[in-house]
Amino acid sequence: MTLAARIERAWWRPSAGVVAMLLAPAAALFGAVSALRRRLYRSGWLASARMPVPVVVVGNIAVGGTGKTPLTAALAKALQERGFRPGIVSRGYGRSGRAPCEVTATSPWREVGDEPLVLARTGVPVFVAARRAAAAAALLAAHRDVDLILSDDGLQHYALARDFEIAVVDALRGSGNGLLLPAGPLREPVTRLDEVDAIVERHAGPDGAGAAAQGGRSARGARSKVARYAMRYREGDWRNLVDGGACADPAQLARGDVVAIAAIADPAPFFAAIARSGITARTRAFPDHHGFRAGDVAFPGARAILMTEKDAVKCREFGDTRMWFLPIRAAVDPALVDAIVERLRGSQAARDARLPGDQGPADP
Repeated sequence: MTLAARIERAWWRPSAGVVAMLLAPAAALFGAVSALRRRLYRSGWLASARMPVPVVVVGNIAVGGTGKTPLTAALAKALQERGFRPGIVSRGYGRSGRAPCEVTATSPWREVGDEPLVLARTGVPVFVAARRAAAAAALLAAHRDVDLILSDDGLQHYALARDFEIAVVDALRGSGNGLLLPAGPLREPVTRLDEVDAIVERHAGPDGAGAAAQGGRSARGARSKVARYAMRYREGDWRNLVDGGACADPAQLARGDVVAIAAIADPAPFFAAIARSGITARTRAFPDHHGFRAGDVAFPGARAILMTEKDAVKCREFGDTRMWFLPIRAAVDPALVDAIVERLRGSQAARDARLPGDQGPADP
């Protein structure tokens, strides 16, 4: 096991161990810099770009996958059904450029990132940039009918002003040892959850089983009265990487030698879903956002190679018919959508009163 893997494993223990204590000075420095940066934005010393349309931020306070991107996609669909015309912005982690770029279904993943390609399948406009404010301005300039921006993984990107903040937490793992990076998994203290507008708890398993106490400290702020909503995943049919119209059920994929791969922050739930469906597979975990090459997924003799949708967008250029991916969609609590809509109606009314009707996007 690598040193990085040992440190990450220590993060998700219920209490601080030797590794965390050794890294405590670095965590204290990280926390001081993070807190100063936030204060500078809140005081106005650092400017936050205000868009002419409401902005909803989806993020978390911990590193790793908590379901931010599936929730962003689900909210885009739910808000469309409520009459909004949303657009999505993202950093595009791992992309080769920094300038704003529109993401389409055929965009090379190295130019736009893997998660934005999954988001582009929602059918709403998606833009990426190193600065989300720049991405939002470019999106609004290109799609003037958009009346709402969803920012994926943007909780700590304070350069983009927001009207509604959503923090996604893993109900099973909680906040791990409760410490800041690099001693623990947290980007910001747990008390940051007291300041958001909604907390969405991602529950593991088809029935949402799992509680924060099982996997570390609770992600709740000690005084938090923030509304909480549950999120669960709905698994679709396995789809073929080469023939997108071909679907398979687990019984068809369970025959012969099967390999399951995942390059996501927490591959355990994906591998558990495969086992739960009756498929016995050899598993291979890669680092999050791993840039797959043909040799990574050759697996001579394997009858089927299973992967996540996020990984599929990186394997399509060299994929073969043995490769299948599992679309996963987030089931959103309608009460969360109600809360967002209520806030946005008021935010937009206030903004319309301040801004000229023909004003374009704010300069990021």
